[in-house]
Amino acid sequence: MSSEISFASVFADAGADYEKLREISDDLVPFGKHAGIEITEVGPDRAVAEIPGKPHQANHLGTVHAGALFLAADIAGAAAFVGAAAPVLSNVDILVLRNAGASFRKPATGRIRAIATVDEREMRRVLAADGAQRFDLDGKAQLFDSAGVMVAKFTFEYVCTMV
Repeated sequence: MSSEISFASVFADAGADYEKLREISDDLVPFGKHAGIEITEVGPDRAVAEIPGKPHQANHLGTVHAGALFLAADIAGAAAFVGAAAPVLSNVDILVLRNAGASFRKPATGRIRAIATVDEREMRRVLAADGAQRFDLDGKAQLFDSAGVMVAKFTFEYVCTMV
C-alpha cells in the first residue's frame, strides 16, 4: 500500500458490515494468502484466522511452523482491530505492529484457529477519538488445534493514528 492510500480507504464502502470487513481483510495481506491463512470471522469483539495445516505450512518435525503460527496470530489481531474499530474506520490513518511476544505451548498439528482480541478499554478511547490522535493499544491471540488444545499465545502492541 502506498503512503498516499490511507488504512481507511481500503475499507471505505464496508461500513459496519462485518462479513464485508472479513472479505476485505482476508484479501488485504498478499503474504497471508500465499501462506494459506484465511480470516474466517470478524466481529466487534474478536476475529479468527485459520491455518488449514497443509504440508507447506509444516516445519522439519511435521508440526505447523512457528512462522505460520505467528502470521495467523498477526492477521487475526489486525482483523480484530478492524472489527472493533468498524464505526470509526474512516478516521483510521494507520495501524502498525510495534512489538509482539510469543509463547509456544504444544506442538501444533492439523487445522489451527487463531482467535484474537484488542484491549476493550483502549478501543473505547480509539472509538471516542475526535480529530488527529495517536494511540497505543494492546492485542492478544490464542491459537488452538482442532481438539481445542491451546498451542500458542501471542501478545501485540500496536500504534494507531487517527485523522
